[in-house]
Amino acid sequence: MNRDVARTAIRSLTQQALRCRHQGQYRDAEPLYGEALALAEENFGPCEAVLARLLNDVAVLYKYTGRFDDARRLYLRALRIVKTILGPEHVNLASIYHNIGGLEHARGRYRRAEVFARRSVAIREHALGSDHQDVAADLAALAAILEGAGKYHEAELLYRRALVIFERTVGPEHYEIAVNLNNLGSLSHARGKPNDAENHYRHALAMKERLLGPGHPDVAVTLNNLATLCRSQGRLEEARQLYSRCLSIFERALNPKHPNIITCRINFARLLRQLGRSVEAMCTGDGIPAELRGGF
Repeated sequence: MNRDVARTAIRSLTQQALRCRHQGQYRDAEPLYGEALALAEENFGPCEAVLARLLNDVAVLYKYTGRFDDARRLYLRALRIVKTILGPEHVNLASIYHNIGGLEHARGRYRRAEVFARRSVAIREHALGSDHQDVAADLAALAAILEGAGKYHEAELLYRRALVIFERTVGPEHYEIAVNLNNLGSLSHARGKPNDAENHYRHALAMKERLLGPGHPDVAVTLNNLATLCRSQGRLEEARQLYSRCLSIFERALNPKHPNIITCRINFARLLRQLGRSVEAMCTGDGIPAELRGGF
């Protein structure tokens, strides 16, 4: 195939896949990315920018769908290509470092994640300045990793710094604001501040529903967090409704073995035990509790 024709086809497929990904339609995005990647591998050399961009995009989807090993493999390929083409300090590397940090965070590997996230911040600050929107995204990602590692004080400082930058650069009604509010809720909950946590979660939830729609998987992330907070406060029926909605969204969008589904099922099963309900009452024909199906 002519390279220009291939490039046009890849761009079209990637745009379609990206729309699906943003809408939380991960199953629809995957074959589109697969077709685009096959075209890129067939028509471009192993060290070309078009392939690096696509590898990074597909890896992002794989992270969302729980294919962590595949995502890491593609990120590292993209990283090698960009280093070869542009050198070891180019700003384009920051996005890949950011994404690898997020992947390691999702796997609970906080030390590894922190190394990649700090590298991303350093490269982007040097290239773009300390008040750029992309720097704020890096700061927020690093803060989430530090929170997971129990470094709460630095995490809060970074979350709040990122929020200030986002509010100034993109305005108060933006997805990144919602993500940071959700994360501040998680941090407040971890630090024993349930009222602050709930305020952050509800603000984040309302914003995500407006921006993404009520059935988006990222809405479910905040639903799970809010449900967990309610359960910790003894508000069990409210927590049950939130977990139920969360699980319904995840099951429509994600692979049954995705960590988010497993976490929500475990949380829901614990809640049912607190409510005094029989787990057997939730069983399906094969004897596996519905809330735990696919997780083990």
